[in-house]
Amino acid sequence: MPAPADRTPEPKPTNFLRNIIERDLAQGTYASRSWAGAPGGAQTQRGAPPDAAKIRTRFPPEPNGYLHVGHAKSICLNFGLARDYGGICHLRFDDTNPEKEEQEFVDSIIDAVHWLGFRWESALDAPAPGTERAHLYHASDYFGFMYEAAQYLIRAGHAYVDAQSAEQMRATRGTLTEPGTASPWRERPAEESLRLFDEMKRGLHPDGSLVLRAKIDMASPNINLRDPAIYRIRHAEHHRTGSAWCVYPMYTYAHPIEDALEQITHSI
Repeated sequence: MPAPADRTPEPKPTNFLRNIIERDLAQGTYASRSWAGAPGGAQTQRGAPPDAAKIRTRFPPEPNGYLHVGHAKSICLNFGLARDYGGICHLRFDDTNPEKEEQEFVDSIIDAVHWLGFRWESALDAPAPGTERAHLYHASDYFGFMYEAAQYLIRAGHAYVDAQSAEQMRATRGTLTEPGTASPWRERPAEESLRLFDEMKRGLHPDGSLVLRAKIDMASPNINLRDPAIYRIRHAEHHRTGSAWCVYPMYTYAHPIEDALEQITHSI
């Protein structure tokens, strides 16, 4: 039976991820990127040749357990789309939580990605013809850069060391309809915050006694932007860095830095 003449035809299904990537490629959105053969900031990439990878995606699991079917979906999307559009997918372990992460889980995740038929080695940006470059990274590769970036934020007046407890910060965060209350340490002088942050790094303060917070807006309608914590103290052995660090970045601080250093074009 034919559809009524006044009935609006249903739209054809589309793949919005592919649509976005194809639009970006057509517009040359990321065509100006350079790649020095390794992740790094502007100084590292400056003067390097254009990136041979048309896009860069990443699969960024935390190595705190075994993968499940939801991870398989993410693996197939990130590695598959990079393959289909002449790009590279990075395997990156977001290892910023030393108390829950183990090398056993790193090894298991590597095996799972291989089992699904994907690789992070690529000939696109190989150092020489007939070779490949491996794109396996860890958040801990960038701990030094992240720490220096946090120091820069403090000097610029965009971060401060807070001595409030987690309970006090929750109580002063506000609600969806009410603004939060500024910490009494929000206007701590930058020099003092820098000193305390250094002491945190050197293990001179116990867990939970101090945090580094981004100074954003305690009245923001987005409650997550009300001076979020970006570094906390953890006296714990890290499976890669050992006891070198006593402060660890929060995921929401570390993740965009990692993406920027690795020249990630599409976060899926």
